[in-house]
Formats: sequence, C-alpha cells, structure tokens
Amino acid sequence: MTMIADKPSMDRLTELLAGYSAGTLSPASTMLVASHLTMSDDNLDFVQSMDAFGGTLLEDGEGIAVTHRDAILTSILDDKRELEEPEEVIDEVAGGFFPLPLRQFLGKDIDEIEWKSRLPGLKEFEIETSDGAHVSLLWIRAGQAMPTHTHDGTESTLILQGGFTDATGHYECGDIAIADESVDHRPVADPDEDCICLAVLDAPVRLTGPIGRFIQPFLPR
Repeated sequence: MTMIADKPSMDRLTELLAGYSAGTLSPASTMLVASHLTMSDDNLDFVQSMDAFGGTLLEDGEGIAVTHRDAILTSILDDKRELEEPEEVIDEVAGGFFPLPLRQFLGKDIDEIEWKSRLPGLKEFEIETSDGAHVSLLWIRAGQAMPTHTHDGTESTLILQGGFTDATGHYECGDIAIADESVDHRPVADPDEDCICLAVLDAPVRLTGPIGRFIQPFLPR
C-alpha cells in the first residue's frame, strides 16, 4: 500500500481494521476490508495481531453478541480458504478484476456492471444491501475532480484501480480512504489512469461547494 495520509485518516483506518477483527462491522464494510486484505498485505499483520489478541480475551472473558455473524463468518472462511488453497487453485478462483470478496458480494465482475452516468467524468453502479448502507462502485475519469462534499456519517473507499488525492492525502490501488463529518474534501483522480473504487457509506454525502449545492437535489439518495 502506498497511501500517504494524515494522522486522523490513519486513526480512522485503524478503527476500521479493529472493527473488522472484532466482527462489529456491517456486511458491506466487512467485505470492503476483506477485499483490501486480498489486494495488499500491509495491514495483514495488524489484523492478525488483533485476531490473536481477541482470541486471548475470548478465552479469558465472557461471551458477547456479535452482529452480522453469518456474513462475517462467511468472509473469514473465504479468507482462510484463500490462504490455504494451493497457488494454482487461487489463480482460478481469484482471476478477475474485482478482488474475490467483492466479486462474491456482487455475484459478478466488472464486465457485467451496468454503469450509470452521474456527472461528467463520473459513472456509478449502486449496490443494494439489506441493512440500509449505501454501497456503490465509482468510475472516475483520469484527472477528473469530484464535487466538494462532506459527510453526515462515514465513507470508506477502497481503490480498485488508479488513485486519487484529496484533503486527507493520496491513495492508490489497494488503499482505503476514510472520511467523516470532520472532512470537507474534493477528490481528484490521478491524471494518468481512470480511478475505479468501492465506496461504503452509512449516510448520504452532503455537497458543500456552490455548484454542488445546486445539483444536490438532483442526485440519487
């Protein structure tokens, strides 16, 4: 991972990874982190350390309820199978543009995605979920700037191709960028390649620039 981000962004990422290890994330966020871990091993040691620490606590403490148990268990087992399968089998299963957890979540790969144009230089594919989270794939033209916006909740974005820069740092393929209500930013795709990313939000974005406030009523919610 080549992410160059500020400290608050790194703290938010640490919280996300800890939530993944603890099993407290939504199915979509669990899938996003699992996809990240298949694309980059930079945070794998941290997650495994958290898993080991959590296992020690479970041995010494009382049981607690875990939300989204089935989705989390499926993701953990899929990750475990990937690590245990011989390399030639992994190549057969993992071949494709999307990382395996994302492909399993969608049931399709990028060549089956029905993109919709949202703004000049921006296409989106919205993913239906059962828990009310807003999940979408975004295709941003190289060099394109997104409207300035902030968030009423948290947005986690996994870069699948290319990269972008915003007020919090620069993110490339395999990185996770996290923004919340404290971040007012204007992501700009890298100039040399289209940026494709997966975004998971627990609340809609709120456009803050003058143009954004004008077009906000016409955007999908």
